[in-house]
Amino acid sequence: MALQPENEEPIDPLTHDLEGVRINGSSDHGPRPSASSMAGVEGSQGGSSGSRSGRSSSRSKSASGDSGQTISYNAEKIIGNGSFGVVFQAKVEGTGEVVAIKKVLQDKRFKNRELQIMRQLMKEGQHPNIVHLQHCFYSSGDKPEELYLNLVLEFVPETVYSIARQWQKSKQHLPLIQVKLYVYQLSRALAQIHALGICHRDIKPQNLLLDPNSHVVKLCDFGSAKILVPSEPNISYICSRYYRAPELIFGATDYTNAIDVWSEGCVGAELLLGAPLFPGDSGVDQLVEIIKVLGTPSKEEICAMNPNYTDFKFPQIKAHPWSKVFRNRTPPEALDLIPRMLAYAPSERVHPLEACAHPFFDELRDCNTRLPNGGPLPRDLLNFTEVELSINPDLNDRLVPAWKREEQFAVDGRAAADK
Repeated sequence: MALQPENEEPIDPLTHDLEGVRINGSSDHGPRPSASSMAGVEGSQGGSSGSRSGRSSSRSKSASGDSGQTISYNAEKIIGNGSFGVVFQAKVEGTGEVVAIKKVLQDKRFKNRELQIMRQLMKEGQHPNIVHLQHCFYSSGDKPEELYLNLVLEFVPETVYSIARQWQKSKQHLPLIQVKLYVYQLSRALAQIHALGICHRDIKPQNLLLDPNSHVVKLCDFGSAKILVPSEPNISYICSRYYRAPELIFGATDYTNAIDVWSEGCVGAELLLGAPLFPGDSGVDQLVEIIKVLGTPSKEEICAMNPNYTDFKFPQIKAHPWSKVFRNRTPPEALDLIPRMLAYAPSERVHPLEACAHPFFDELRDCNTRLPNGGPLPRDLLNFTEVELSINPDLNDRLVPAWKREEQFAVDGRAAADK
């Protein structure tokens, strides 16, 4: 069975909703469709969902696809919905574990791309910065021909977007240590998925789940993700507007994983600024906002984005100094890293793992660094996967500081002694 093909028609996911999605036999309308399609979307904390509790019992399959035992879930409330379907918070009967269940209408003719990608990610082992798929099961709809795929995911209560908004509303800037933590963990997630050939294609603060206590970030919503094949065209109308790479605005269909890096740069800049860096109202307006900061792209840069536009006449605008884009106290390391992510030419953008090794994140490699509340940094912050360590071994000594290597050596020694 083939994967579902991409639709070239430019549909805005925020304006095409699934009306009256059925959950456990009741038709419910949740909050206004959000840009996210996973747990932790804006409004998930204490927001009114309007859904009735319901019970769903299914023979779940594990992330690997193996059949498991029958598991019952009690749906508690809708926490997000949109063109993809609906996400609701649920509890596992018997254990009380809170999970998020993403329910999407399945086209029986095709395999679900999101499920295939998440299974591939799980086969490589659980990454600390990628949302974990626990189980999946199918359920029927109101009509005989309707089939729904249900992805059972770990539940994370907040998003980087919701936390950043809280700071913005209080007219304060997000603490720099938190900016570093969030961008660093996003870089790790991108390094992992890009090494596996997967492009996320919808990086934005709403798709970064966040545990507000540990400050662990998990990349979610792989509904737009795709394994990019050089000989295979892709839709250009992808990614949420403020975070769209310029080659997408130019209509490129042969883009690379570098579109995720551009989006990451937009996220990092937004966390530093307290507002989106390129707040365009349309594709053209988006490009204008980019040019106002980066200046007019050169002919070579335009060719790198989409060679069909090399003869297009752009107004000549000088680049705005990055030191004036951000507030005065922005560290020079940040002023160096963000432009490396936001290069016009896709091939010039920094690799996610190289970003992790950047001096901007040196504070995270200091064993004495603590969270603003005095707590420790996330436990797995410097515990890299085999996939990550195989990407560029020359970076490994920088990524894993000496004290961490000694600590790991001691742990391995104790484990060997216990055998």
